[in-house]
Amino acid sequence: MYASVRDDLRTTIDEIRAAGLYKPERVIGTPQSASVSVASGDVLNFCANNYLGLADHPEVVAAAKEALDRWGYGMASVRFICGTQGVHKELEARLSAFLGQEDTILYSSCFDANGGVFETILGPEDAVISDALNHASIIDGIRLSKARRHRYANRDLADLEQQLKQTQDARRRLIVTDGVFSMDGYLAPLAEICDLADRYDAMVMVDDSHAVGFVGPGGRGTPELHGVMDRVDIITGTLGKALGGASGGYVAARAEIVALLRQRSRPYLFSNSLAPVIAAASLKVLDLLESAGDLRERLNANTALFRTKMTEAGFDILPGDHAIAPVMIGDAAEAGRMAELLLERGVYVIGFSYPVVPMGQARIRVQLSAAHSTEEVERAVAAFIDARQALKG
Repeated sequence: MYASVRDDLRTTIDEIRAAGLYKPERVIGTPQSASVSVASGDVLNFCANNYLGLADHPEVVAAAKEALDRWGYGMASVRFICGTQGVHKELEARLSAFLGQEDTILYSSCFDANGGVFETILGPEDAVISDALNHASIIDGIRLSKARRHRYANRDLADLEQQLKQTQDARRRLIVTDGVFSMDGYLAPLAEICDLADRYDAMVMVDDSHAVGFVGPGGRGTPELHGVMDRVDIITGTLGKALGGASGGYVAARAEIVALLRQRSRPYLFSNSLAPVIAAASLKVLDLLESAGDLRERLNANTALFRTKMTEAGFDILPGDHAIAPVMIGDAAEAGRMAELLLERGVYVIGFSYPVVPMGQARIRVQLSAAHSTEEVERAVAAFIDARQALKG
C-alpha cells in the first residue's frame, strides 16, 4: 500500500520545490544569539524571536544549570498526577502578577495553550469571533471547539462590530486576536476592540506571543501598551520568544477560566509538565525584565535604524515600529533566492511564502534584537542592498 502513497507524497514534495515554497532547515552550531555559526561560517542572525537577546544570557543559563541540580531534568508525568513542583506554581504566580491577571496555567507551548482554550470554555451555543490573520494555533484551537465560528477582516473594527451584531443570540461570545500579527508586525487595536466587547457583552482574548517582554512601558505586552490590562479576559503567550526563547506557553486569565482549564483542557491534562529547568530559567527572565528598560530601548533603536535605512534604500517594508520588519518581495522563488544571497553575504534570514503568508505576498521577515549592535544593523542593510543588485543580475 505505501508504495503508491510514497509516490504521491514525492510528487507533492516535488511540486512544493518547483513552486519555490520548499522550506529547508539550516543547522546552526552555536547557541542562539545575534551571531550564529552555520555551514558557511559565522553569520549575523536576523530571523530569530530572540527580541531581548536573553536566549544565551549568562544569568539565564546559570539559573538553568542550578535548576537541573535542584529539580532534575524532566517530570515524566502530567500536572495532576505527579508533575507539579514548586517551581511551576511560582512561575504561574509570577506570570499572573506580571501580566495583571488573576491566575496562570502553564502549557508545553503556546500552540497547546491556544489549542486548549476554546473547546474548554465554549460550546455549541456560543460564538468565537476571530481576526482573519490570527496565528495558526488559534485557528486550529477554534476548529476543535463546537462554538459557532465567525471571522472579521484583519483589524477591521467595522467588520468586527458587524460580527458582534450577528451573534447577539449566542450565550457567550469571545473575540480573539493576536496582539502582534507575526507576519506583518502590525498591532491589534486593543482599546477599540475592548470598547466593542463592552458594548456587545463579549469577552476578549489576546495571543501576545510577539509582544510580552518588550512591548509596553514595562514589557507587559499590547494590553499594557493600549492601557487595557484590566479589560482583557484571556492572555496566551509563549516562553519561547522574548522570555528566554526556550519553549513553553501559558494562559493568563480570570481565575475561573484557569480553574476550568486545569480540569478540562486536553493539552494540559494529557501532556507532560513543562520541564522544571525551563520554569526556573523563566523566573530568572522575569527578574531581568524588571530592569530591562535599556534592552527595550536598544531594541527600539535598532528597529528604527533598520526600518529607516531600508526605506531610504528603496525597499518595501510594511509600516510600523515593531521589531518584526517584513521586507516585501512578492514572488516566493525570488524571496528564497534573496535569502540565499544574503546568507552568502553573512546575514541569516528566511524567505516566507505560502502557506505561511498569502500567495503572491512572499517576504523576508527581518527580526531585530537588542543583542544586535548598530554596526551589525548597518551591515545587514548593506547586505540587502548588495543582494538586491546580485538578484537583478
